[in-house]
Amino acid sequence: MTNIEFEVRLNELNLSKKEFVEIVGMPYQTLMNWKQKDETPYWVEPFLYYYEKGKTLDELLAIIDKYKK
Repeated sequence: MTNIEFEVRLNELNLSKKEFVEIVGMPYQTLMNWKQKDETPYWVEPFLYYYEKGKTLDELLAIIDKYKK
């Protein structure tokens, strides 16, 4: 995944770079180093895929919970 693809994906997920590094527990500077290489580590793409799935599930569960009451 290139840095541009990564930034597009973050925007699609409404996730800032700061929020991303807080979630994964890494220094912000590490993320900035990816930009210089113009690639992300191999784990980033599947992480974002599962992050989106989890976010979608949370939204669905909130809707279900709303109708349970």
